[in-house]
Amino acid sequence: MEKMSSMNIAVINISLRPGAKVRYFPVGLGYVMTAIKDAGYKFDYIDQDLYNLSEDEVLKQLGQKYDVVLMGCIVTGYKYVKSLVSKIKQQSPHTMIAVGNSVATSIPEELLNHTLADIAILGEGDITDVELLDALRDGKDLESVDGIAYRSGKGDGKIIYTPPRKPIPDISKLYIDYTLFDIDSYIPYMSAGVSRPVPVPNEELKAFPINTARGCINKCTFCYHVFRDQRYRHRSMESIMDDIEQVITQYGVNYILFSDDLSFYNKKVITDFLDLKEQRNLDFYWNGTCRGNLFTEDTDLALIKRMQKNGCHVLGYSLESSNEEILKAMNKHVSLEDFKKQTRLLKQGGVGVSTSIVVGYPQETGETIKNTFDVCIACGISPSVGYLLPQPGSEIYDYAVEKGYIQDVEDFLLAMGDRQDLHLNMTSMKNDELEKITEQNIIRCNKALGVECIGDSLLKTQSYYIPKSGKELHLED
Repeated sequence: MEKMSSMNIAVINISLRPGAKVRYFPVGLGYVMTAIKDAGYKFDYIDQDLYNLSEDEVLKQLGQKYDVVLMGCIVTGYKYVKSLVSKIKQQSPHTMIAVGNSVATSIPEELLNHTLADIAILGEGDITDVELLDALRDGKDLESVDGIAYRSGKGDGKIIYTPPRKPIPDISKLYIDYTLFDIDSYIPYMSAGVSRPVPVPNEELKAFPINTARGCINKCTFCYHVFRDQRYRHRSMESIMDDIEQVITQYGVNYILFSDDLSFYNKKVITDFLDLKEQRNLDFYWNGTCRGNLFTEDTDLALIKRMQKNGCHVLGYSLESSNEEILKAMNKHVSLEDFKKQTRLLKQGGVGVSTSIVVGYPQETGETIKNTFDVCIACGISPSVGYLLPQPGSEIYDYAVEKGYIQDVEDFLLAMGDRQDLHLNMTSMKNDELEKITEQNIIRCNKALGVECIGDSLLKTQSYYIPKSGKELHLED
């Protein structure tokens, strides 16, 4: 490979929801960009998402001056990646394009065979991106870089996979250089996504995401992320609190969004967090995620009240379904009774609850949908609702392919989008019936809880009911 002794590099943050009122700081990209900077590379950053840039505006900024372009997103953004990569190559054929995140890790062959991307970054990109840039700069063979896939270059269509990248053993040593980003512009967008009612006046709210871990201890059959096949890794509490203290000091943040698949995997982690927060005398509100069976004993109420006293606004954990057969198919390993008890305890302790529902497993019926919403009403929760969206790399995706629900992978990938839209129906119900029953139950749930529906679509209304009394609600006869 020819040396690129003086590379011009661009990094792009792709927009998956153009014009969205809520946009989030790209935490994963922040780690990658910081690693590249610390390795001594200079690059330009194009934030398509934050500034709501069109493809043409991105292309204008790129011109023909870049030797390497790095980008990535989740797999639902495949169509955006394909389109943007194609236009970059038309404008600048010499540019080497590397794509990361789950749009690369879960479908490397589709990405490389059906788009003009040159390289797929597989899994964790912090070290891989740096070593890739080193190889391009020094003219080394790409086979020297672990954790990537690329076309052979011999015209035979063969895709070469290098050895898998070993997970970074201690993610506590990683950090984000926030000066690389326009943080002040991100904060209003992220604050708009905080569960209402907020604990401070709207105009004073300044929310920001902090990462605590990589991965999850469970493997739900509908879920895919780039750390899925790696062990769950949690940062040290000191490194987490250092991050929080930094964004409070530099940007006046007063609400922390823990941006993880699983923030708190046991009660000791929560206790350690609270101990250090109190020790450092830091004042902020926060939300996070846990499993639906973390608090199952009445004695847990004392810890919950301590969390509330220390700013815990909302804790999120997923119900997904109330049907035992569907929960087993999802591989949830959380019982309905545990979910109900945890919800009761959190409400008694004054902590808000958020949950989500996945509608559309093959076993789903109108009755199972109704029963799931009955549980939400009884628990006093207005859930975030979405249809089952089989993601490549998950067991339910393999099932959809095996059973013939997905016959053309490329067509399916191009049609993917948010889970609030029905993209694939594997139930015995027709599409319009499934959608009608789902929306009727959302209306019924929100009316029972006094939650106002806003937005263009009921499913795109994500609202959380935060009762003050802690009383159980009961269904009307």
